[in-house]
Amino acid sequence: MLDKHGLAPRRAFGQNFVVDANTVHKIARLADVGAGDYVLEIGAGLGSLTLALAETGASVVAVEIDNGLVEVLRTNTKGLENVEVLHADAMQLDWQPLLAKSNCWHVVANLPYNVATIIVADLLDGIAAVKHMLVMVQSEVADRLVARAGTEAYGAVSVKVDYWARSKIVGQVPPSVFFPQPRVDSALVEIRRRDRPGVEDVVAKELFSLVRSGFAKRRKMLRRALDSIATPDDFAKADVNPESRAEQLDLSAWGRLRRAIDSRLSTANHSTPSH
Repeated sequence: MLDKHGLAPRRAFGQNFVVDANTVHKIARLADVGAGDYVLEIGAGLGSLTLALAETGASVVAVEIDNGLVEVLRTNTKGLENVEVLHADAMQLDWQPLLAKSNCWHVVANLPYNVATIIVADLLDGIAAVKHMLVMVQSEVADRLVARAGTEAYGAVSVKVDYWARSKIVGQVPPSVFFPQPRVDSALVEIRRRDRPGVEDVVAKELFSLVRSGFAKRRKMLRRALDSIATPDDFAKADVNPESRAEQLDLSAWGRLRRAIDSRLSTANHSTPSH
């Protein structure tokens, strides 16, 4: 199909097309969507997964950035009333008006390798209507999205995902189902948004800022990595060992440390005399 239209995979867009029918039907089955559901597919490519999702009866919005591919995608989905093709860059889209027709969306996608983590994080942070994701990503990225404290893959994005959602790997995908074949394995990650965040009484943005600071110097003890942010008293109040490293703190511990810092700053602000 690519040859027929004079197209080729573009590395700049992280394009690896799923060319195995069993794989796309497996993804559609695991997504557990059907009539009445709203599905957002990012990086729809030639439409193999789009067609499998359309067969479930769900309403599908398929987003594709590539000028050449989007025309083929429109041709391949022509006549399907439950598919809307959108020629756009997912990194630049204003999602709110696009997703206004429902307050419950499923993201099901073979995400472009180069932007997968950013897209997942942005949707969790900014689009409450996205309640569920089933995304295919590189295995290394999948490990980070589901990692728990104390593991090698655990990082700032792991804490963010855990704050907003419950996540797990639900399938492994070999390179052989893609064209071109990547040099790495892929995995399917399921992410389900929590009814309420994993820790409360903190501002998400402030929590994530603290976590990023900690992981920016992940080889250092936190008392060093966070020396301009957290005091010894903050660590004591939060019951967090200042000699821990970032990857040793679970979401709950990060939340306690953020609350301790906020409490100190709030007290300091209230005790400062106004002029």
